[in-house]
Amino acid sequence: MPHHQDDHTDVIHVRPRFEVTLPFSIQDVELRLRSALNAQEVLVLGKVQNGFARFMLPLEEQHYWSPQLTINMQEDEGGTFLRGMYGPKPTVWTLFVFFYSFIGIAMVFIAIFGSSYIALGKSGAILWLIPFLLLVFLSLYLVSFFGQRLGRDQIRILHDFVEDALDVEL
Repeated sequence: MPHHQDDHTDVIHVRPRFEVTLPFSIQDVELRLRSALNAQEVLVLGKVQNGFARFMLPLEEQHYWSPQLTINMQEDEGGTFLRGMYGPKPTVWTLFVFFYSFIGIAMVFIAIFGSSYIALGKSGAILWLIPFLLLVFLSLYLVSFFGQRLGRDQIRILHDFVEDALDVEL
């Protein structure tokens, strides 16, 4: 695989993105992407319609951390503005958001209860749960970080597919 100067996979972002304006109409962009999807040697699946596209690897190539690429297209004065975002499957993303939210809300409630207990002259021992929850939060973050690293080569495949289909460097 070619290595690009501005490689989206070298630095880990929560959800890597790109934005570019192309000198084609939305219909031309959609046609190029559809044509690339229909090519025999393509290792990418996807759907392109109404200014939106989603690409992923075939099911046999996917694992829990496999990314997908979503692209939104908008008419622009010079052609078409593309906004692409790499991310996990929606179920994976939702699961992590749920756990992060749960931990954050639990920390707020524990802080309120612990502070109230201390103000009433009782033991604020419940506050010791906050460092534990911070460790759980950090552990979840590290799991997602390493999971994203596992999907890094697949992000490159999706990225190269779009670059080749549109004959542009993103």
